[in-house]
Amino acid sequence: QVQLVESGGGLVQPGGSLRLSCAASGSIFRSNAMGWYRQAPGKQREWVGFINRSGGTNYADSVKGRFTISRDSARNTVYLQMNSLKPEDTAVYYCNRYPASSAWGQGTQVTVSS
Repeated sequence: QVQLVESGGGLVQPGGSLRLSCAASGSIFRSNAMGWYRQAPGKQREWVGFINRSGGTNYADSVKGRFTISRDSARNTVYLQMNSLKPEDTAVYYCNRYPASSAWGQGTQVTVSS
């Protein structure tokens, strides 16, 4: 059974930072590239970035240079370091395989507001 548990969200002021974590079951983590996605209120879920099994990364233009994805194979965990946060980064953030499967976790809310 696929398990994805996101954590680390919260309320942060514009310009601030947060680090999100995603604990994945071993089977999904070992076999796949892992991605981060987000869904803002009233909008469709969108891709944020991914990291492959070799550690290579790619990001959406909207977050490039501000967000960094990393993975810890010993902990089956993927991280999303978010810096220079903007109000438009407000969303529920999810992790999943990349490309995404239909099995989503509960996500973690990130709110960027003064």
